[in-house]
Amino acid sequence: MQILQNYIDGKLQTPISGKYLDNIEPATGIVYSQVPDSNEADIDVAVSAAQRAFPLWSKTDITTRSKYLQKIADLIELNFEKFSEAESMDSGKPVKLARNLDIPRAASNFSFFASAISQFSSEAHINSNTTIDYTLRSPIGVVGCISPWNLPLYLFTWKIAPALAAGNCVIAKPSEVTPYTAYLLSEICIEAGLPAGVLNIIHGSGSNTGATIVKHPAIKAISFTGSTRAGKEIAGVAAPMFKKLSLELGGKNPVLIFADCDYEKMLETTIRSSFTNQGQICLCGSRIYVEANIYEKFKKDFVQKTKQLSIGDPKSEENIIGSIVSEQHFLKIMSYFSLAQEEGGTILCGGNQFQLQGRCANGRFIEPTVIEGLPVSCRTNQEEIFGPVVTIYPFHTEEQAIEMANATEYGLASIIWTQNLSRAHRVAANIESGIVWINCWLVRDLRTPFGGVKNSGVGREGGLEALRFFTETKNVTINLT
Repeated sequence: MQILQNYIDGKLQTPISGKYLDNIEPATGIVYSQVPDSNEADIDVAVSAAQRAFPLWSKTDITTRSKYLQKIADLIELNFEKFSEAESMDSGKPVKLARNLDIPRAASNFSFFASAISQFSSEAHINSNTTIDYTLRSPIGVVGCISPWNLPLYLFTWKIAPALAAGNCVIAKPSEVTPYTAYLLSEICIEAGLPAGVLNIIHGSGSNTGATIVKHPAIKAISFTGSTRAGKEIAGVAAPMFKKLSLELGGKNPVLIFADCDYEKMLETTIRSSFTNQGQICLCGSRIYVEANIYEKFKKDFVQKTKQLSIGDPKSEENIIGSIVSEQHFLKIMSYFSLAQEEGGTILCGGNQFQLQGRCANGRFIEPTVIEGLPVSCRTNQEEIFGPVVTIYPFHTEEQAIEMANATEYGLASIIWTQNLSRAHRVAANIESGIVWINCWLVRDLRTPFGGVKNSGVGREGGLEALRFFTETKNVTINLT
């Protein structure tokens, strides 16, 4: 049994209360570690450590800060296999996915911001030789970073790296459902010699530990990725306290497939964009709209390929679909199958629990599921299921496709498949989402802004946007006369 610890003031520490939460391997249903159930006392200690560290860290030169971040990235890569296996065990995702996506991206996050901070520049404005205005950007202070369970280390480092690069001290909380790689990151930070108090990793529940971070008066900014429901609660607490907020929330992302697309490339990518990580990525395309004259062909081919996806033990290199992250989430996804049928939908494939034998007999696996015939406005098409479930529906005109794509409260990402350049630009301009992929999916340049509109969030992460968020802006005006 692995007993995890908090990382506070440069040391691994047990929770002050002595209380722990069970951490379950989702593929087997077995408790394999204990996670600190931290409370206000732990966070107060962490905040005090961060406040002590901030004056020196904020004045540390950029080159030195950059070296610390790069050392952390190098150590993640040095321990690549250990991190990959831990991420797979903790979240239920195939270990192959952790090796190809999660862990490489976590290392890249530190490497990118180690370099990006040296490119972060201020602006100057000269007014007819009478005044010069220039902009200063300074770190905020102590900031809170709260990340979700679906891409645990990937999204955890996505927040921590720019906050540290900008000179802030961080109180970070990983999901209590998938805490293991964050704990391993604590060990990496100690090995890298990161100064005490600069980064503090506090484990615990969202309702207790997370809520305490959000309301703590000394924490000046909150970067959160998670559900829209939780985002609303965080905004309700943090906004009246005038904290800076970055909220990356849910998605119900449309895929628009036009008849002139590169069909084979589209089909292969749409399988990935539907079911990667068991559909537990906020960027997955869950509402697939297909031009009517290729709809029947697409339906036949897509269902056939979906049925061929291998489901099983995440430790196996052969399996594409792993286990659902938790019992609670498994039950939520399963509830939508009966709802979809009540709403008039037809399940073309999937819609059932997938039962394994042996090591994973008690795991929670769901067949990749394709549903057709549902009205655009029904709950199944409006609510974020966050599982291996997609709906398909035909459209006849470009205008109809755009209308259906925008007919949701969410606006995180969208995917457009067409070879018509003019159409691609028109549709991209009219889609209500923060991210648009044309003839591709999940292609990310770390320099670009990331975030959604409507109920999918507030603010942007990534590149210089992240560094702007984690700094305060000051304008200085000099009278030259």
